[in-house]
Amino acid sequence: MIDVVMPQMGESIVEGTLTKWLKKPGDRVERDEPLFEISTDKVDTEVPSPAAGTLAEVLVQEGQTVPINTVVARIDESGAARVATPREEPAVQAAAPVEAAAPEPAKPAVEAAPEVEEPAAAEAVGPLSPLVRRMLREHNLDPRLIKGTGAGGRITKQDVEAYLAARAQAAAAAAPPETPAAAPPPSARPEAPAPPETPPSPPEAAPLPRPEAAKVRIEPMSIMRQKIAEHMIMSRRTSAHVTTIHRVDMTRVARMRERYKAEIQQRYGFSLTYLPFITRAAAQALRAYPLLNASIDGTNIVYHNEINIGIAVALENGLIVPVIRNADEKSVIGLQRAIVDLATRARSRQLKPDEVQGGTFSITNFGSYGSLTGTPIINQPQVAILGVGVVEKAPVVVDDDKIAIRSVCLLSLSFDHRLIDGALADQFMLKIKSVLENWSEEVL
Repeated sequence: MIDVVMPQMGESIVEGTLTKWLKKPGDRVERDEPLFEISTDKVDTEVPSPAAGTLAEVLVQEGQTVPINTVVARIDESGAARVATPREEPAVQAAAPVEAAAPEPAKPAVEAAPEVEEPAAAEAVGPLSPLVRRMLREHNLDPRLIKGTGAGGRITKQDVEAYLAARAQAAAAAAPPETPAAAPPPSARPEAPAPPETPPSPPEAAPLPRPEAAKVRIEPMSIMRQKIAEHMIMSRRTSAHVTTIHRVDMTRVARMRERYKAEIQQRYGFSLTYLPFITRAAAQALRAYPLLNASIDGTNIVYHNEINIGIAVALENGLIVPVIRNADEKSVIGLQRAIVDLATRARSRQLKPDEVQGGTFSITNFGSYGSLTGTPIINQPQVAILGVGVVEKAPVVVDDDKIAIRSVCLLSLSFDHRLIDGALADQFMLKIKSVLENWSEEVL
């Protein structure tokens, strides 16, 4: 029997939250096959199985936070599944003779639906809250027929209510209109007075669903979202945020990109975007103004000799900032390759903890979603972050007061005013602007 433990995902990590089991007890797993997902304050990732065999026992449930090296499951290398334990089988066998000895009379159609075996149902749909379990018991529902909208596909109270309302509505639609019972012909009972007219029993025969859906839906934040919220509030409390915005003429870069993008796509298999050009310009500016590549430790300034630029990557349920190390030593092609690689592995939860640590400066590209500009929050313990707006064509006044069409982008720099003054921040931005507007470096 092999113990599966909560791994240490980085030197500073002391605990992790098990967010999802990818296998169920009794399932066959291969060595290095993803077994479960964890979330820490640095990264969300999948944890591979340490051995091949059968997942015999799960000791930590989804949503639990445990210290590193805690045993979360056990794998039976012999491959013997232990889903149905010996204690369960005799109980089922013992119940069979009793039912055979005293068969119950036929039950009405209303009771025809068998009661759901709660453990088996829970195993099929994941953990259920006590409230949801009670509602399922009261209405004799099979949770496997209900689509969960909660975190990880869990069934919520609103899901059960919506299912009941839909079922009632379907029953009301399918029910045939009530026809009065066949009355004897008038000749048989000529003198019998007609019974008083009774209106057809409408609503009580088939209860109508609730006229409107619930006004709110409540579900817990993911671990990643909780950590993002904590870090944003902490950054706002820590740094004195100031933002400066500069307009940059990206026409030279746009022409360079247009000239080479088809060849780069064919040769390397990825598209050439504006982001590696801006990252390259930022790396040169950081080398010229090292204070923006520093951090604050109490009353000390920590100057970093390496330029490690973090690139913000939007995920389905949050944001992560993987780091390009020694970014000033990479070409535009090398930076594009690193950006594509880190973004792809971030979205597939394959980043390593050290790939989201050690950044000295950050770039966030909200222009990819059409935003003109923004005021990003500094990624602690850094002292500045560059925001990139959309690159779009616009009329611009050029030399001799002529109006020309240019590819224009707005770059915003949020900086920590405790260390960076406005003049230095603008000099830094002018350096980036100069590199981009006078681009001369060949891409290939």
